Amino acid sequence: MSPSLTPRANTEAVEATRPAKPALRGSTAVDTALVEGPRTLRRLPEGESPRPYELFEVRPLGALIGAEIHGIDLREEIGEELRAELNRALLEFKVVFFRDQPIDSARQQEIARLWGELETNPFIEQGDDVHVARFAKSEAPPSYENVWHTDVTWREAPALGAILRLVEVPPVGGDTMWADMAAAYDNLPEEIKERIEGRTAVHDVIPGFSRFLDEDRLLEWQDRFPPVEHPVVRTHPETGRRTLFVNVSFTTRIVGMDDAESDELLRFLFQQAHTPEFQVRFRWEPNSIAFWDNRATQHYAVNDYHPHPRVAERVAIVGDRPF
Repeated sequence: MSPSLTPRANTEAVEATRPAKPALRGSTAVDTALVEGPRTLRRLPEGESPRPYELFEVRPLGALIGAEIHGIDLREEIGEELRAELNRALLEFKVVFFRDQPIDSARQQEIARLWGELETNPFIEQGDDVHVARFAKSEAPPSYENVWHTDVTWREAPALGAILRLVEVPPVGGDTMWADMAAAYDNLPEEIKERIEGRTAVHDVIPGFSRFLDEDRLLEWQDRFPPVEHPVVRTHPETGRRTLFVNVSFTTRIVGMDDAESDELLRFLFQQAHTPEFQVRFRWEPNSIAFWDNRATQHYAVNDYHPHPRVAERVAIVGDRPF
């Protein structure tokens, strides 16, 4: 691969998330060890109180992120009132799950369209429809798994969210994890918040797909999707919460910093998704559905089910330009 295609900070996902040695006190470098002590864990924007849900039952899977929705049938019509309450749950819990929902790909798309126009991803195999990304896997790596990331941040307008269903569930393994990146921002040291205030970062399609495409194809796709800049901390367009918006798959550097400082700071910021208190882990069963807010989360597909097959179909919803 030519030097032009080798991004700093995250050529290898594992290397990029490995903490550097702690800095000496008084140094301008970042102590990349995770911050110890109690966490600030709030699901809602500051000053907003929880409200009951009237149209379904909500079963939180943890103190912060993730909840199962019970008492509705996704095969039936979703009216505006139900859609609004589901959206409120999505904003509060960042990812919501449904069990025992035997829907097909067409119905999956119908539900997603209630939140907006559907997105296509040219890098991922399509299902029966151009809007369905199909992940069918039973072999060893390379794969799109085993890395914390936010989807398609290499786009000017990354996805609002996505709905995922498993067509074939392995007998063991194959879980998916999500991390709350609003909580990740809340818990940053004040000195780090000050350093990233008002900063933008470059997001590039190359790092996340360099394992799967040859150099000519990578250059072709980079011409089609040139690097873009997004705020290091975005404001959620519906909740107003500040959310850490960098990820190891696609974020290559912080604008206005020298390479060494940018690399070190990104290492620290990437590491925040690894904090267990910010995470939820979902064990898939037949006819389970996950719907997540891509503006507020990162996710990680766990590749621990080989040699059993795992087949998933994802429908993504077009988002807006981060600000």
